[in-house]
Parts: sequence; C-alpha cells; structure tokens
Amino acid sequence: MSDLKEERDIRTSWKMRTLGTLGGWLLRLYAVTLRMVVEDRCGFTDRSGHRPPLIWCIWHSRIAGTLMARRRIFRWRQGVVLTSASHDGAALAAVARVMGLQSVRGSSSRRGSTALREMVRAIGRGLDVSVTPDGPRGPRYRLSPGLIKLAQVTGSPVMGVHVHYSRAIRLKTWDRFVVPLPFSRLTIIFDELLDVPRQLDDDAFETKRVELENMMRAGVDDLDLPSHDHSQRKRNRG
Repeated sequence: MSDLKEERDIRTSWKMRTLGTLGGWLLRLYAVTLRMVVEDRCGFTDRSGHRPPLIWCIWHSRIAGTLMARRRIFRWRQGVVLTSASHDGAALAAVARVMGLQSVRGSSSRRGSTALREMVRAIGRGLDVSVTPDGPRGPRYRLSPGLIKLAQVTGSPVMGVHVHYSRAIRLKTWDRFVVPLPFSRLTIIFDELLDVPRQLDDDAFETKRVELENMMRAGVDDLDLPSHDHSQRKRNRG
C-alpha cells in the first residue's frame, strides 16, 4: 500500500512531459552556440584513470549549463539525475531524457526514502548520480543532508561541479537561475572529490555537510550569493 501511495505522489502529465521534451531539444540546439571550457581538478576527464560511479553535486541554478556540457563533452558517462516528484520535476525528467540521462523522482518532502533507495541502486549499476542539493525549492545555496547520506551509504565520492558563463542573465526565480547568452563561454569546473566515511556520528556528519557546502559556495560568482554571504566573503577577503 505504501508503494502505491508513493507512486501516486509522482506528479506527471503529457503537457509537462511534452514541454520538457521540447525544452531538452532547445537546450541541445542552444549548446551548439556556446564555447565550452573544462577545468578538471580531480582527474574526471581521464577515462583510463577514474573509477565510476560518482555523485555530481550541482547548484539548482546551474542545471542547464551542466546538462549542456555533459551532453556535448561527457556523454560517455552514463547517469541519472534526481528530480522532484512535482509537475516541474516531470518536465525536468523529460529534459534529462533528451540529454541522455535517466531520472529518479523524489525530494525531501515527497518520496525521499524511495528516491534514496533508487539512487543507491543506480550507483550499484555503475551509473553516476546528479543531485541539486538546494532544490527543488531552496533555500538557495543551502546544502541539504540527503546528498551526504547517499555518499555515506554507497561509498561513492562526491564531485562538486561549478559552472560559470562569460555573459549571462539571471532570472528572478528563487534560485536566480542563470541562463548563458548565445555565443558566450561556458566554463565547467570539476572540483576535488570528497569522500564520506560510512561510519559518522551526528557531529561528524554535519562537519562533512558544511565542508561540501563551503566548497560549493566557493565556486559561486559573487553576484549570485545571497546578500549576507556576499558581505561575509568581502570581510574574509579584507
């Protein structure tokens, strides 16, 4: 009965799937106009030297850039992306499918435990898992503990992914979603890997969560940070 309820919790419709599919094809076309640059800090791009699978950690505002770069440059990495169980998540799942990725539906508020089990199984099949730890509704640049739990359970390292654009616009959404302008430069940075031990007490778990959150925030443009974080970064530089 609980499995049936969780399946009913997945929101989807032909309209959202269609919009997502169209959006995915537009994203693929849009990517052709961008010049892409890769900065590899962990050996990710070396096919011979890196063991799969990895957990990709991406801020919600950088989903589009990561999907475009992955499709054009790293399509040889098979993976799944975590999307919410809402109607918006159905559209994003359709986008991911066009970009060559499978999807797992769920969030902390709906199907959370089931989504975690499905991601664990995906990693067991050798697939990368991509997670936006501040999604689907924020708060912006706040890393939820689910990603750390996934790394702890599976033993897979976490790879922080940062995306920067030479020219872009920022939408007035909760995450200030960033859209690159045509013919701009997209720089994707694969940060150093973070290992999460299987045995952690509550304090050590929170320390790991904060460590990853700080690493991810360090890769964010000053313009994108919330005002109190921006002020803090200025004080640290001073």
